[in-house]
Amino acid sequence: MRRILSLCALPLALVGAALPASAQGIDLGQLNAIVQQATNELARQINLSGRQRMLTQKMSKEALLYALNVEPVKSRLKMLQTALLFDRTLKGLMHGDPKQNLAATHQPHILKQLEKVQKLWKQFLPVIIHLGKSQKADRASIEKIAKLNLPLLAEMNKAVKMYERASGADTAELAVVINLSGRQRMLTQKMAKEYLLAAYGIAPEKNRASMQKTMALFDRTLKGLLDGDQEQELPGTKDPAIRAQLQKVMALWAKYRPMLETPPEKADLKALEKMSVTILAEMNRAVKMYEESW
Repeated sequence: MRRILSLCALPLALVGAALPASAQGIDLGQLNAIVQQATNELARQINLSGRQRMLTQKMSKEALLYALNVEPVKSRLKMLQTALLFDRTLKGLMHGDPKQNLAATHQPHILKQLEKVQKLWKQFLPVIIHLGKSQKADRASIEKIAKLNLPLLAEMNKAVKMYERASGADTAELAVVINLSGRQRMLTQKMAKEYLLAAYGIAPEKNRASMQKTMALFDRTLKGLLDGDQEQELPGTKDPAIRAQLQKVMALWAKYRPMLETPPEKADLKALEKMSVTILAEMNRAVKMYEESW
């Protein structure tokens, strides 16, 4: 895989010169197909490893909705479904999963990082299972989720960065875009989680301050995806379809932001959750468009 990815950084003509087709028993058309398959696999790995970051925040948010008695039956079920998807995708990244169109990861350093994620997941998952079996969320479990979700997110983010750096020189820019557009999905859920932690009474000042930072990063990155941000290595996009999709996200953000700035005692948490899911879905469509443009 690494050999193929290294070829991706070379113009195809140079690849042909470096590896004579007759000597290798493969023609340039076949070689091009192999290179394209490898880059497609990597784009998918960046996308779905990035989605894992979002799932850590989404299931934490859903646990808090359950604890706050916001559609508790639905919130508990969604939490368990999110945990199941995280578990399946983690295994798919490590060993492959044809149903998710995921190739197994063969790079030793990325596998080692995913094993770190797996160890943290083995601490986090029992808390989710306990809540899933409970008729009412207990504070001790919510406090554990508040403590454990960020280390899990941080280690998953390291894995995403490793996948991003595995891209060839000619695809490095798009790898960054897929990573950071994918990070936007996570931020939609992280800010909701931070809002709900404050509403639940867990370190309210700290979580409100963290939420403001999350919101600022989301806002800046969204603008960077549209029009560029040199510091974030975002080139912006001129693709009409992707720009239109990002504008949809921008319109939803204009509605979501005021909800997050409303004090919890005056907030409609059900409406906030609905908006967090809606903006997540539209951001996910944008990520998919970037992936398919690779």
